[in-house]
Amino acid sequence: MPAPQSGALRQYQNTAVIDAASADIPPQQLIAMLLSGALERLNAARGCILAGDLLRKAPLIASASAIIEHLRLCLDHQAGGEIARNLDALYDYMGRRLLRANLDNDAEGVDEVAGLLRTIKAAWDEVGRPGPRLR
Repeated sequence: MPAPQSGALRQYQNTAVIDAASADIPPQQLIAMLLSGALERLNAARGCILAGDLLRKAPLIASASAIIEHLRLCLDHQAGGEIARNLDALYDYMGRRLLRANLDNDAEGVDEVAGLLRTIKAAWDEVGRPGPRLR
């Protein structure tokens, strides 16, 4: 039976997978995938809270938090200016809110963060849509 992985090893492996995947995927698509992944995990975590499945809830919230932290650390503050600063603060808030929601088994806290991520994802998806073609 394999030994359980430490949190640091698991985080390193997750980052390595993201970095490897990012080599072949355009950055805009990768960010959309990360946002979708975080939302999927939060939706599952909410279901676990409501069902009383607290053992499954914690790793789902931890995974969503890791994705959000990765998004925060990838912000380009020099190029992004005020938008990057605002996203940094928002991602930081989401991480703290998820920590509290995890500790308190608070589905509303998970819902709040999921709502914020849906707003960011909708804006991100809109930016990625091709504009009208000029003749």
